[in-house]
Amino acid sequence: MFAVCAAAGITTVRAQFYRPVVNATPLSNAVVCVEAGDTLVCLEEPTRAVRRQAAHAAAMADQLSEHRTGFQQAGHPRLVFSQRENRFSFAIGGYVALRTSYDFDGSPSSIDFVTSAIPVSGDYASRQRLSMDASTSLLYVRGIINTQALGRVVVYVSTDFRGGAAWSYTPALREAYVSFKGLTFGRDVTTFCDLAAGPTTIDFQGPNSYNFTFATLIRYERSFARDHFKFGVAAEMPDVSGTYGDDFDPIPQRMPDFPAYIQYAWGPWRNSHLRLTGVVRNLYMYNTLTESSTSLFGWGVQASTYIEATPVLTLYGSGVYGEGITNYIQDLSGLGYDFTPDPQDPARVQTMPMWGWYGAARIGILPQRLFLSAGYSEAHIQHKNGFYADNQYRNGQYVFANAFYNLTPRCILAAEYLYGSRENMNGAKNHANRVSMQIQYNF
Repeated sequence: MFAVCAAAGITTVRAQFYRPVVNATPLSNAVVCVEAGDTLVCLEEPTRAVRRQAAHAAAMADQLSEHRTGFQQAGHPRLVFSQRENRFSFAIGGYVALRTSYDFDGSPSSIDFVTSAIPVSGDYASRQRLSMDASTSLLYVRGIINTQALGRVVVYVSTDFRGGAAWSYTPALREAYVSFKGLTFGRDVTTFCDLAAGPTTIDFQGPNSYNFTFATLIRYERSFARDHFKFGVAAEMPDVSGTYGDDFDPIPQRMPDFPAYIQYAWGPWRNSHLRLTGVVRNLYMYNTLTESSTSLFGWGVQASTYIEATPVLTLYGSGVYGEGITNYIQDLSGLGYDFTPDPQDPARVQTMPMWGWYGAARIGILPQRLFLSAGYSEAHIQHKNGFYADNQYRNGQYVFANAFYNLTPRCILAAEYLYGSRENMNGAKNHANRVSMQIQYNF
């Protein structure tokens, strides 16, 4: 079985944008310059039609400048509305994606290829599976307001259809944020995630050591040194998943997670980069023996990179290590391994050390039309005073190879093969295979 589909924005082709130059005065009194090929045409007191065209071109440039590339990101909007003087522009975009998959010789229990969901004690029901899924289809709206007090204000909302059980197609809010002057408020991809460093996959989950997840946050980011350097810091709503045992109970969290990063970029368009990221967190719980609240300290560090090595070769990589950070390693999220009871003293709990890494490469066969990519990823939980249970997750592996073809500028076809394995603390293991095809149309 073959796989044909394209997740929006996955081809990370970086367009060169030609933006009209408009001075800060109202357009009725402005000198408007519009690039026509290699020529810059400037008109004093331009006609109404020229002013309208220049304002719309400026609105398009504003929208394109806010476009994000990288893992599972939407393409450029097809429909843009703007005011006559471009004080406000509004874009509607998204994509429809249909993925067809066939699992053989083992199948995860999840809709995505999550290696931690591979049943170690496989049976006849988990050997093969056919699935068709359109729930990753996306709709977004983005408004840009050009103000004197705050500069450019961006409002963005996106939704997919993964809010309920698998294949229920319940609408779900992905992102909803407002940003200005480097500040972002709302719900967005976690600051710990390096979007550009994520390799392209049909599988919505992606490499099992990656950290594509959403968080409610307050974030500040700033570029400096001619955009060679960028840093960001955030306070994010925590998502704690621990094993409490008999002597501890969950309670509401009291402190946000604090991720931060520093990035160095190079190249004519600052396309390649190396990013160092860290996160600290406090994991609160209630001790029923002492009848008091207590907490554990969690922390993590990550190095990630995206390198345009040659015009046809792109490299991706990441390595992460920490304790109590399952929310930041996709394969471990929600498994209850931020902390577990100490095997040597069940009246205590301990954070679990964990790590993961991936490496991938993409080769462009036909410029902006066809590329091939492949990669390997691994996630691992280490022993600490022994392990809590025999069936506790120990190691997962994720291997992918795919091909993407741009049938038209907005229609993408793709095929993919996936192999994954899971191993438990007691050495028991199992594996799974999947082939997929997906077709996606951006609008």
